[in-house]
Amino acid sequence: MTNLSATSIDHINMNVKNLDESIDFYKNLFGFEIRKDDNSQNKLDAPSKIIGNDSIKLCLYEVPEMSPKGGIAHFGFSIENFDDILQKCKEFNVQVLYDGPIDWEKSRSIYIVDPSGYELELSQISGGGL
Repeated sequence: MTNLSATSIDHINMNVKNLDESIDFYKNLFGFEIRKDDNSQNKLDAPSKIIGNDSIKLCLYEVPEMSPKGGIAHFGFSIENFDDILQKCKEFNVQVLYDGPIDWEKSRSIYIVDPSGYELELSQISGGGL
């Protein structure tokens, strides 16, 4: 039997504490735009929007009592302008974890936290160059 050939992550569904605050965070830091204003009925019966760019989609559901604790330790984005991260984080008052860049394989990463408490890894080279 042949395996399925996965080529990228299509999207990430996320519960967020505050929809507007989360949209502003991802818009200001990454330039993500609202791709779909999906306040229609959904399985969570919660306000929702799809944001992102041509490569990344985040489906955000407002669940004020949510907690990011659980199965996902962090998720990562590859950043073309990696050297601009620290300045952008300072500009938007985004907490940088672990005292700044961390070397891993052939890449460097910076870890930050979004308004709902999700940890994000921002990588210089996708997958550490593996």
